[in-house]
Amino acid sequence: MANKQVFPTKGNLLALKKSVKLAELGYDLMDRKRNILIREMMKQIEKVRTLRDEISHIYQRAYLTLQEANITLGVINDIAKAIPIDNNIDITYRSVMGVEIPKVLYEEDEVKIRYGISSTNTKFDYAYKSFLKVRDLILILAEVDNSLYRLANAIRKSRKRANALKNIVIPDYQEKIKFIANTLEEKEREEFVRRKIIKSNQQNKLLKDNS
Repeated sequence: MANKQVFPTKGNLLALKKSVKLAELGYDLMDRKRNILIREMMKQIEKVRTLRDEISHIYQRAYLTLQEANITLGVINDIAKAIPIDNNIDITYRSVMGVEIPKVLYEEDEVKIRYGISSTNTKFDYAYKSFLKVRDLILILAEVDNSLYRLANAIRKSRKRANALKNIVIPDYQEKIKFIANTLEEKEREEFVRRKIIKSNQQNKLLKDNS
């Protein structure tokens, strides 16, 4: 047993009592952290559901309109090349109980026509605007998906640490405390009995010397 490796001294008893209090405090903090992260995760999950539904709906309309534009305009690859690539994206982070949650920063500019309107029609314009909207939503979805991954990972680690404290560390400390307390109590009883015997022997000796 692990208790055999612990010296039953008052110093060790006090140290273990302090350690078990710290472990219990650590468990409470881990449990609180896990609950806060779970609440944050549930909010993000609701966002994901809404975003995926909206993206799916807009994508469907955008592709349908793009197909109609292809039919009415012919191949539109050259027109599409006139649309510049948007690199105006940055990422920052916010902390939730020590977990770094990403925040995508970008400017949602007004929709500007980047191609010659004489060579397109309203269907192409609508598809273009729809895909811009999808882009904005995908940026938000990427942010939320990454947040969910980080939160889930942090929750798993917090649960693992909390369970280790609750089921392994704290019971081990408590068992050692019990072992030392019982050993010290037994030693005190033995010392008490030893002193009584010594005192009784001294009294008997005095009586014999006085008789």
